[in-house]
Amino acid sequence: MSKPWPVTLREDAVDGSVVLRPLHRRDGHDWMTLRARNASWLERWEATSPRPGTGAGGPPTFGEYARILAAQARAGTSLPFAVELDGELVGQLTVSSITYGSLCSASIGYWVGEHVAGRGVIPTAVAMATDYCFQVLGLHRIEINIRPENGPSIRVVEKLGLRDEGLRERYLHIQGHWCDHRTFAITAEEVPDGLLARWQETRRAAS
Repeated sequence: MSKPWPVTLREDAVDGSVVLRPLHRRDGHDWMTLRARNASWLERWEATSPRPGTGAGGPPTFGEYARILAAQARAGTSLPFAVELDGELVGQLTVSSITYGSLCSASIGYWVGEHVAGRGVIPTAVAMATDYCFQVLGLHRIEINIRPENGPSIRVVEKLGLRDEGLRERYLHIQGHWCDHRTFAITAEEVPDGLLARWQETRRAAS
């Protein structure tokens, strides 16, 4: 097995070069600028704590946030990727809740700037990360949990052909409320040649 982290994944796709790489402290300015520019596009979907203010000192700085993610990656519990398109930071994808043993599973979450939404960047990134989890980490199942109202994110998993496993009621705390989510999943047996290869074939057939 290859060293699971740090790792950089690259795919020269139809709409540009998509790269998944570790998120660094030096990304702070670009990351915060991107988040600020897309605040209204992103914040309504993002998890929050049901007990705000319980931590000391308020929310972490970006440097602290990057260090926390790096520590989790080194511990093997998550893979926090920055998403680049043609060298521009355009989003983030995190493989989290990595579990081995009898489950061998993980969850994927992602966000992307509105200016590149719908261009195949996140489907390509999810496919790359899924293949890495199956082929390198030896995981068996990947799931993605999405609010039913989040049309753009639903379209990502539909494009990739993930199974809809149904509704999880009051699954995550989002902006002050416990919100339902739909669970989409895929197992390694469903994509013996890789999810990226299947996604590429889907795009060729649609062109």
